[in-house]
Parts: sequence; structure tokens; C-alpha cells
Amino acid sequence: MKWFLILWAGPIALLGSWYGLSYYDMSFGIFMLTRDAHDLVFQIYGHILGIPPEDLPPLVLRAIVVDSFLVLGLIAFRRRKRIFAWWQARRQSASAALARDESLSRAP
Repeated sequence: MKWFLILWAGPIALLGSWYGLSYYDMSFGIFMLTRDAHDLVFQIYGHILGIPPEDLPPLVLRAIVVDSFLVLGLIAFRRRKRIFAWWQARRQSASAALARDESLSRAP
């Protein structure tokens, strides 16, 4: 599971950092981080997909959000026994604290 998360988060972090640096043209002398390369990449992808280049970033963001929900759902499904035990313990401690507060408020 650890490698699954690393292989999922690594490309997302790489894409996000490239997008942010190239969007604001913080190139540090590397061509792929320039705004020209940014525009060229989106022009190529837009031409391949047949859509305007400015429509691509929201589509990529939406895909990342959907994939993130799927990955988090898979993790929650695999750890459902631990999550359920944690939830039960939390509810019991909250109800005990509520009962203690009620008993203190009734004291004369």
C-alpha cells in the first residue's frame, strides 16, 4: 500500500510543481520550466485532443480530484476495521465526556 501511495502521489506532485513553476515562469534556467514550454505543451495536448488549450488545466484538476477520491476510498476500504474501531472509541469517549459534563452541571 505504501508503494501504491508513492506511485500515485509522485506523478501528481511532479505535475503540480511543473505546472506551478512554468505557469509563473520560474524557470531557473531550465527550458521546461518556462512559460513558453508551458504554452507549447498545452497547445500540443489541445491539438491532439481537439480541444482549446485553455480548457485542459481544469480537466486535469478534475481528473486528479476524482483519482484522489478513488485512492482515498480504496485506503478507507482496506482499513475499514481500524477506522470503525477508532470511530466506536471516539463515540464512547464523547458520550462519556457528555455524561460527565451533565453530572457536573446537575451538582448543587
